Amino acid sequence: MVADGKFTSTKEAFRELEDIGGESLDWAWNNIDLFTTPDAKEGAIVASIYAINHFQANIEKQKLLRGGRNADPFLIARAASLGATVLSMEQFKSNAAKIPNICKHFKVPCLDLRAFMEKEDWVF
Repeated sequence: MVADGKFTSTKEAFRELEDIGGESLDWAWNNIDLFTTPDAKEGAIVASIYAINHFQANIEKQKLLRGGRNADPFLIARAASLGATVLSMEQFKSNAAKIPNICKHFKVPCLDLRAFMEKEDWVF
């Protein structure tokens, strides 16, 4: 699916992977073209996410805990601008500022890994 261009990400996600290192970063370097620089449309969507106090406060808190990086709003903005779906390991939780919550607010489709694998008819 990566080779077919069915996945995309952002430079912000790559920067988070740089902080983690290891095999994930090795994979990212080998697929560097997936990690795009946000354009103006995506920037406007990120701004609209940060404009909501509830999301802003929680995103900033997460950002501080991770040492300054938080790709979440950039990933959501990328998907929103492309009419794509966000793939996340996070689960929707009432009153949270998790990726699924933000996606729901902005009407951006979001799947967890299990739902993604089911949608793709993967069988193990």
